[in-house]
Amino acid sequence: MMNLAALVPPLLDLCREAGELICEHYHAPSADQYEAKGDDSPLTLADIASHHCLEAGLAALAPDIPILSEESPPEAVARRREWSSLWLVDPLDGTKEFLGRTGEFTINIALVHDGAPLLGVIYIPLEAVAYVGVPGEFARRYGPEDEVSDIATRALVAGEPMRVLASRRHKGERLGACLAWLERHWGELARDNSGSALKFCHLAEGRGDFYPRYAPCCEWDTAAGQALLEAAGGALVGLDGLPLRYNARDTLLSEPFLAVGDAGHALWQQLLQET
Repeated sequence: MMNLAALVPPLLDLCREAGELICEHYHAPSADQYEAKGDDSPLTLADIASHHCLEAGLAALAPDIPILSEESPPEAVARRREWSSLWLVDPLDGTKEFLGRTGEFTINIALVHDGAPLLGVIYIPLEAVAYVGVPGEFARRYGPEDEVSDIATRALVAGEPMRVLASRRHKGERLGACLAWLERHWGELARDNSGSALKFCHLAEGRGDFYPRYAPCCEWDTAAGQALLEAAGGALVGLDGLPLRYNARDTLLSEPFLAVGDAGHALWQQLLQET
């Protein structure tokens, strides 16, 4: 297996390059222009520019590893099950946030091998900040002035509010039932709404405790976040309690999941069993 730590500097450079392209479009007069894809999700010029930049950069960095991006052509999607290793990429996670001018959008890059995310990078273009995780090795935050700091999830503390991270765009009965269960069994919940993969970053650096997701999303939305969270001491599991696997099913939709900071706490197993 390759030296994963050695991939980080060129990946950060690549994210900065793609991030600058995204920011140029974000601040341009045409920033609100988009076309609807087949699933009715929006596609902007920023999505396309970032995709081409990342695709070229990853191909140069690791020519033997295929790339599956949200904007990849159908032939790449059709061949993906042949690949034991691949890059899973969302060139602009949070396109609706981009269009809504919230600033809550990211670039997500994950290196996946045999279904498991080995490395994850989540980059915030407007802040020039990256979160990088290699499970079993390190989880770090890279600031805009080359500041680097190790990060870790936080432990749940009885009697203190649980900080729940959830998108303002996703609601529903299952999420409501989950939160009602937590209020009965834990107590006070503090809600923190944010978009895109930022929720994984907040969990990984101890700014949140729990991110439940029942609404549909895709594998490129979660793979980098799972690597980051696992590296920082947390977990991302399906409703069966097992870590999510990638490029292992006929669909690219991720299963409903629970992302947690304090991975060893017994509360999560109880939640899975009773809800």
